[in-house]
Amino acid sequence: MNKNTKVLITGGAGYLGSVLTPHLLEKNFKVTVVDTFQFSETSLNSFYKYKNLEIIRGDVRNERVINKLINENDIIIPLAAIVGAPACDFDSSSAESINKKSILNLLKIKSKNQIVIMPTTNSAYGSGDQNNYCDENTQLNPISKYAIDKVEIEKELMSKSNAISLRLATVFGMSPRMRMDLLVNDFVYRAIKDKFIMLYESHFKRNYIHLSDVSKAFLHSINNFDNMKNNIFNVGLSNANLSKKELCEKIKAFIPELEIIEKEFIKDPDQRNYLVSNKKIEATGFKPDMNIEDGIRELIQGYKSLKKYFYGNI
Repeated sequence: MNKNTKVLITGGAGYLGSVLTPHLLEKNFKVTVVDTFQFSETSLNSFYKYKNLEIIRGDVRNERVINKLINENDIIIPLAAIVGAPACDFDSSSAESINKKSILNLLKIKSKNQIVIMPTTNSAYGSGDQNNYCDENTQLNPISKYAIDKVEIEKELMSKSNAISLRLATVFGMSPRMRMDLLVNDFVYRAIKDKFIMLYESHFKRNYIHLSDVSKAFLHSINNFDNMKNNIFNVGLSNANLSKKELCEKIKAFIPELEIIEKEFIKDPDQRNYLVSNKKIEATGFKPDMNIEDGIRELIQGYKSLKKYFYGNI
């Protein structure tokens, strides 16, 4: 890719987009961000100095606007979404139109030469095999509408040329458009504010990845596109297949007064439980920079300036 490569990011002012956008700008890509700015008018404020950035206030469901933008760009990174099971359940109509219909439209009109790098989710594994182990060949078992729609979209994506699906682990870390409803972010906040965390089915495991490393994975996919194209990759920390209790113990190492309360006979509404292999993307040379401890430390520092729990998706 060269400095004249044009990248379209839908939802570029969001939790991930507001971190990925400056990373692309610093690499001299020409970046167009389209976003409704529903949650934050300011998340891109410090990046307007870049001459290679164009901002469009718009909705991905507006096909007239989106179709024109798709045709004008070389790489499309569709981040605009109602993210997470609770948010999708809260507004199922918007989840359907944004998460599924708008992406199906994008994939329908993109040319065979245009590149699409799409975030999907390893929550589609549900609970993995008998050992809860999952790699990219594991049969999918999505539980939530969010994951079910992502599976459908990924299948369509993989039927196209020049596409990569990044199955993201549970993301954590600070962002200009913060989300505190994600598991690590939420647990650290509760540890600081409440000094206790209540766990249901505390043995359930999940994989994790820092926000900056997700951004790094997108850049890695662009830079290594010829070797990675038309493939699915898990993106997570190989040393962070952690149970909820193990995650809490890591937080407790930073906040010793944290009390971990386990409710042994109460079923967790979120039944995801899996161990994820990230060997496939690691074999391409990708290596995360941030571990869980780095993220916990960062969140503790970041939360000193946030006084209310309102940085979520619902």
